[in-house]
Amino acid sequence: MTVTFHVLGPLEVRSDGRPLRISGRKPRLLLATLLLDAGRVVSADRLVEVLWPQRPPRSAQANLRTYVSSLRSGLGAGWLRADGSGYAIDVPGGALDLLVFEELVDRGDYAGALALWRGAPLCDLPGSPLWDRRIEALDALRLRAAEALAERRIEGGDHDGAVSALRALLAEHPYREDLWRHLLLTLHRGGRKAEALRTYAAVRDRLVDELGVEPGAGLRAAYEVILADDALPAAPRQLPPDLPDFTGRAGALAELRGPFSVAVISGPPGVGKSALAVHAAHALRTAYPAGQLYLELGGRDPAGPLAEALRALGVEQPPPTVPERSALLRSLLAERPMLVLLADARDAAQVRPLLPGNGSAVIVTSRRRITELPGAVCVQLGPFEQEEALTLLGRVAGAERVAREREAARAIVAACGGLPLAVRNAGARLAARSGWSLAVLRQRLQDDWLAELGDVRATLDHGYARLPREAAHALGTLGRLGARAQPGWVVDAALGRHVTDLLVDVNLLDPVGTDPAGQPRYRVPDLIGRHALERGPALLGDGVIGLDGGLGGALDGVSRMLAAWTATAEHAMARLPTTVFSLTADRAPRRPLPAHQLERLTADPVTWFEAEHEALADAVEAAAGLGLAEPAWGLAAAMVPYLDLRCHLGTWRRTHTAALAAARAAGDTYGEAAMLRGLAQVDLYQDRYDESAAGFTRSRRIFRDLGDSRAEAISICGLGAVAQFRGRNARALARFRQALAVFLSIGDRHGEAFARQAIGRVCLQSGDQHGARESLTRAVLLARELGDAHREGCVCLQLGRLHREMSFHRHALEIFESLGDRHCGAYALQGLAGLQAAQGDLVRAFTGLERSLAVFRELGDRSGEASATQLLGELHRSAGRTGLALDYLRHAGALRRNLPA
Repeated sequence: MTVTFHVLGPLEVRSDGRPLRISGRKPRLLLATLLLDAGRVVSADRLVEVLWPQRPPRSAQANLRTYVSSLRSGLGAGWLRADGSGYAIDVPGGALDLLVFEELVDRGDYAGALALWRGAPLCDLPGSPLWDRRIEALDALRLRAAEALAERRIEGGDHDGAVSALRALLAEHPYREDLWRHLLLTLHRGGRKAEALRTYAAVRDRLVDELGVEPGAGLRAAYEVILADDALPAAPRQLPPDLPDFTGRAGALAELRGPFSVAVISGPPGVGKSALAVHAAHALRTAYPAGQLYLELGGRDPAGPLAEALRALGVEQPPPTVPERSALLRSLLAERPMLVLLADARDAAQVRPLLPGNGSAVIVTSRRRITELPGAVCVQLGPFEQEEALTLLGRVAGAERVAREREAARAIVAACGGLPLAVRNAGARLAARSGWSLAVLRQRLQDDWLAELGDVRATLDHGYARLPREAAHALGTLGRLGARAQPGWVVDAALGRHVTDLLVDVNLLDPVGTDPAGQPRYRVPDLIGRHALERGPALLGDGVIGLDGGLGGALDGVSRMLAAWTATAEHAMARLPTTVFSLTADRAPRRPLPAHQLERLTADPVTWFEAEHEALADAVEAAAGLGLAEPAWGLAAAMVPYLDLRCHLGTWRRTHTAALAAARAAGDTYGEAAMLRGLAQVDLYQDRYDESAAGFTRSRRIFRDLGDSRAEAISICGLGAVAQFRGRNARALARFRQALAVFLSIGDRHGEAFARQAIGRVCLQSGDQHGARESLTRAVLLARELGDAHREGCVCLQLGRLHREMSFHRHALEIFESLGDRHCGAYALQGLAGLQAAQGDLVRAFTGLERSLAVFRELGDRSGEASATQLLGELHRSAGRTGLALDYLRHAGALRRNLPA
């Protein structure tokens, strides 16, 4: 059984072509309301308002459910569904006339679409104000379709057919002057001038007698044209040619399918705004048979484009002022709705005088995000995803070439930043050089992408040159900090919020959501950032960061950003659960944020560092690359407590290596020592004992020569740790006691807690139970007194080994897990597993050791991995799994043999 629904006229339901009776006015109103929003849930409150527009009864909701049940009985199962707080009707394709009508209009089958109408929509029902918007849209689409069909018939010479269609519409809309105007001009074009004049007289009489008004300007103008027997100017067809290989943008094209009065397409240079606008306009042109206007705006005053539009419409002498020209354009297009394409708009003020009013459609392209035009559809374009970019490259350069060298093709579209203009430019280079492999172009793009992509360079040059000077400086600043998104607070601190907003508005800075700390983030699009670095400052001619490497405004911006980063990172560092052995760059500039903002940002310092540590690392490398040594190493040092806590050893090594090179190049010996100490600590964690000892030794010597006894003691502690891990306990003990004496002399109680814990650890390892107990007890009391939970956890690990009590290990594990320190937590798990195994709890011991082993492997701690593997082998042997035990023990032996002596 095939059921169809019909609302373009009286409401009808048909089953296999025969009417299906739906009894009762309210069930019919309910069905009509659901059909107008077919496929979408209509809320129960909205349905009640339709069924009882004056005053719904108290039982309205219950009655509504009754009517729904009645409809289900009449239609059969499967049509109506309840969803949350409302109901919906789901109709398959072709089962609802209004959806078929809209689809046919979209395809340009106007005759087929209009044939579906049997009268005014739902004309047998009393109607509802809640239907008006949907029905008005249908009526407007019907009129557009009828006008387009009439224009098509006129172009095909069928004036009589066009006249018949227009008279049929006028029978339903007798006071629509635009339809009367179309009819008069169609009669005139068909050689029926006398009938056109009689028709004008009749409609004038009707308007005067029944409405008491004279015909409007458009209808009178048509009458005067007929009287003068003037030929109408040809309909303007000004759209640029469509791209035959247009690719992608399915979502944007769906938004531009209409109906709309204004649509604004915005995006960065080269993103394909014009290509999309032209392609969408060609798809819509049949719906605007009166013509299509195309106007290049650029930086021009609206007077020029207005004059061009009026001349295209037959006005030889446009009025002198912009308001007069704008009013005349609206008058003309009110009678002849057209599609208008406004390219490269500067802002809303430039666009407003060119908006034609109701009936026409306007597509605007702009680099700026124009959001001030009421009711406008806003389409924001970004770079292509990789597959879209590869498809476009294949269509321009040849799909087979792209398929043969897929890896090189991916590298090419990546070098193009996904910008369609760049991808098309690259494809054109390949198409013109059939002997090139894609690998050749990939290499050339890596060497000098600006030289290879001439159209892209010109487009970006043009956009950059139009920027205010401070915004151009800012773009160079952000480009130097890499492609990673930057937090809004640091961008605003360095550039000023008005510059940030300007760059966002002109699509040279992308908002990319918020971070875990709730802060907005921004990113410079890849190709735009690279262009700003390589070419932009030279175009400004002010030596900001010119091709000769000169530094100026952009460097100032980087310095301000680094100063904001440093002040905020140090504030967050001071709030971390452990900050022992932190070093600071006293002379590095600092740019503190307002106190309330700083407190809000760093209220949870671990979360803040988690959100920002990658951007901080980029900032360190940017500073080092610019020769800003002290900001580079100061910022790297401020990150150390967090990187240590979260075991980000790769980031730790990367930032310190870059900052170390900058410090050495600048002759900053203190910065060199600070970075050497940090790198030595990473080497220690990863069992590179020779490298670690060398780093601690060199940093100690520099700190001693500079007279910084605390920093020297920190390096001495590092040397003690190296000695301990090498099994040289006497030397380790001497180092730690030497450092303890320094910390006591300068009153550094955090350093004292660390040294006492380290001494206790060595005593324990050496079998000195009394010395271990004394040092560890004093260390844990001091840690608790200082509120240093992390140090307390470290001491508890040693106390657990000393007393062989699980409670210490469990307490340490709780502390490390609460702080997110997986490395120390892995050692706590290992110690706990040893005690569990000794008590025969093998299941928990296995679980804990496997977890600790995974952490050690991930962090590159080979000694930890070796000891965990050894313990697992012994557990398997205890459980009788001899073969498995042997595998683990052999692997543990191999790991130990590869460790430094």
